[in-house]
Amino acid sequence: MNCDDRPLGVFDSGIGGLTVVRALLTELPEERLLYFGDTARLPYGTKSGETVTRFTLEAAEFLREHDVKALVVACNTASAYALPALAERLEMPVVGVIESGARAAVQATTRRKVGVIGTSATVASRAYDRALERLAPGLAVTTRACPLFVPLVEEGWIDHDVTRRVAREYLAPLAEHGVDTLVLGCTHYPLLAGVIQETMGAGVRLVDAGEGTARAMRDELTARGLRATGGRPPEHRIFLTDLLPAFRATSERFLGQPLPPVELVSWKDERWVRV
Repeated sequence: MNCDDRPLGVFDSGIGGLTVVRALLTELPEERLLYFGDTARLPYGTKSGETVTRFTLEAAEFLREHDVKALVVACNTASAYALPALAERLEMPVVGVIESGARAAVQATTRRKVGVIGTSATVASRAYDRALERLAPGLAVTTRACPLFVPLVEEGWIDHDVTRRVAREYLAPLAEHGVDTLVLGCTHYPLLAGVIQETMGAGVRLVDAGEGTARAMRDELTARGLRATGGRPPEHRIFLTDLLPAFRATSERFLGQPLPPVELVSWKDERWVRV
């Protein structure tokens, strides 16, 4: 079998994509990961599709300059808007969270009633709706924007009464529609899986789009003969465009372990430079 020890690139608009990295570390422990978080220009969800696509292509170019063999787009907004441009520009496998999450939901549902929660921009894009309809025509899909979940996670209110009250408010319409499967369509939301499961009940299957994405990338690398040899422990790197307040504590909460080295870069004169 062919092997390829070049790194795997992961892109997000911020640090929430570290939950996808966490899933990748489980599925592909032998792979070396390069993570790019565009923290200086977040949130992407308030920007136009054209701007999101431009920012995503710039990030992809940075990772390509570091000779990544494949790209995971861990940002739901970027997955909604920029994947066609990435596929046209890059000669490497590209896997986004939306298609992977939708595929995992179709496999999980038993009554063909799927719910999707995400940021306002992701829900408004209807990208999950289109992916689910393409994969399983006639599937009943209920979507719900849950914008307060992101600041609650970043505040560290993972197991908090306020978070439970917000969850009940947001998730009530999904329960009323009788969904049996719920897609966590934002990289922050897996940290609230306990509260979300408690609110929806044990009969609802939660789908972590990041876990589906990690499995999809594993299958893609295997099919193309691009898996790493695993001869030595991989050395991961994180590139950010800004260091946010309380960055380290929040990031390690997402990743579930100490951070690898963090390097700052900036977009100047139409190119990336080290800070």
